[in-house]
Amino acid sequence: MKKNVIVGKNSFVDKTAILGVEAPRLKKTQKLIIGEGANIRSNAVIYTGTTIGKNLQTGHNVIIREENKIGNNFSVWNNTTIDYDCRIGNNVKIHCNCYIAQFTTIEDDVFMAPGVTIANDMHPGCSHSKDCMKGPTIKKGTQIGCNVTIVPFVTIGENCLIGSGTVVTKDIPANSVVYGNPGRVQKNVFDLKCITGVTDKPYKNKERNGK
Repeated sequence: MKKNVIVGKNSFVDKTAILGVEAPRLKKTQKLIIGEGANIRSNAVIYTGTTIGKNLQTGHNVIIREENKIGNNFSVWNNTTIDYDCRIGNNVKIHCNCYIAQFTTIEDDVFMAPGVTIANDMHPGCSHSKDCMKGPTIKKGTQIGCNVTIVPFVTIGENCLIGSGTVVTKDIPANSVVYGNPGRVQKNVFDLKCITGVTDKPYKNKERNGK
């Protein structure tokens, strides 16, 4: 283990994982800090300058770039990349084959299904693009379906449900069900009914708690 890598107790790091990669863009050596109870699977790569809380779970071939601040109970699965300088809260789950662009904010309790792509450059190729890059902000408790694309600068409110294949091009108010290309608000998430019959309303616990 490199001197600038700190991994908490009761952690497993696969022998093929690479911890403490130093990005050329960083002007000085920084530490990689990972809390206790981590499970870092094969071929994961995590850069310095990043801080991750307790109970990290990675799949295989995960990349977490530099200067990310990530909370507790973060799960990130196979072939997903978290680019640099993102802010990710507690209890966030990001599934396989996702790309999280630089300067993205993801709050607590967010779930992303496989294939989600997040962008941060409104005008690719513009000579000023590096001066105004900004990923989206995804608020607490939002659930995002498979193969969703989210453009730069938008904010998705709390407790939203974004349907598979949606392209999010503008701000979404809290508690919205959104689907389509471009994504449009279809209904309130608390009005959804469970078609399986297991429950009457799938999100009634959030409604009861006033979230």
